[in-house]
Amino acid sequence: MKFKCNQTVLTKALNIVSKAVTSRTTIPILKGILLEVSADSKLKMSASDLDITIEETIDIEEGEVGCIVVQSKLFGDIIRKLPNAEIAVEQEGENVVIRCMNSEFTIIGLSPDEFPNVKNIAEEQETITLDKQVLREMIRKTSFAASADESKGVITGILIELKQDGINMIAIDGYRMAITREAMINQEEKNVIISAKIMNEINKILSEVSEEETEVKLVLSNKKAFFLIGNVKVVLRLLDGEFIKYKDVLPKSSSIKIRVRKNDLMDSIERASLLSKEGKNNLIRLSLLDGIMMITSKSEEGNVKEEVLISREGEDLEIGFNAKYVLDVLKSIDDEEIYMMFNTAITPCLVEPIEGEAFEYLILPVRITGN
Repeated sequence: MKFKCNQTVLTKALNIVSKAVTSRTTIPILKGILLEVSADSKLKMSASDLDITIEETIDIEEGEVGCIVVQSKLFGDIIRKLPNAEIAVEQEGENVVIRCMNSEFTIIGLSPDEFPNVKNIAEEQETITLDKQVLREMIRKTSFAASADESKGVITGILIELKQDGINMIAIDGYRMAITREAMINQEEKNVIISAKIMNEINKILSEVSEEETEVKLVLSNKKAFFLIGNVKVVLRLLDGEFIKYKDVLPKSSSIKIRVRKNDLMDSIERASLLSKEGKNNLIRLSLLDGIMMITSKSEEGNVKEEVLISREGEDLEIGFNAKYVLDVLKSIDDEEIYMMFNTAITPCLVEPIEGEAFEYLILPVRITGN
């Protein structure tokens, strides 16, 4: 195995591929990156933690067919520290020699025999084409609401619903729920669940691939999903299990409805949360009055009162929330104004756009006692 490549090109590819390398494993081969040189002067680099596999193929010069596994951290650190010049990488027995200008490194390689085998895409499988930026936004607007507790099973994932006329993403952790929707045409309807942690890695990859790559191809099998972005292929394992019937959780009606400027509300809650963080549960109180939402918080350090202008339908209401859960929702919304719907002080708040149905967010309240 032998090749030559520019340092910048190699570094950029390593940054993407190494996202699949885990430091938590005790299996040495999973801490490595597989380097494969093909007869058509291409270098394919692969890494896997068994849940996610990332491959990227780049053009090289003076290639010699072969493959070997190198330790990801060491190889990556060496390549990143080298000057922006041509790098020559060559296998010599069980070692890999890296040369660049006045530098020469020799590192130990591993046999590729035990490296995880990446499943290829069957030709008959349907390919779904997504706009890269749309996919990034959908992940950003939902992943925060998935559970971070690995023992929670499928709710650590994002439910992806493919409908004939659109794609929906849903995440829920027991305290809030996020739903985002985009219109698109699909040939078949299908539901899959993908780990939110892995979807966030997909988002990072999408931010690093060439700006010329504007589309993402998604291929779904029974147990795996394939994301194809230019020369990058990401293969990931789907989560097994039945997702929560989220539509049953959504309120069928609301007795109180307010319209508010999103940034005004977010800024006020951020200020109020400076004190709420000092409390036990990050509690803020929202008092819905005629034309005003009063936001209050108190702790042993002091208290705060904020007022935000609103338009309201329905009765007065006082309701408590964990400030972080409300802020997470508001930060994911780009709209200038939003609707917030309520029923009682102990039932969830529903957040919706003024027009359309691009998103829905559900936030559970915190029971408030005393003054």
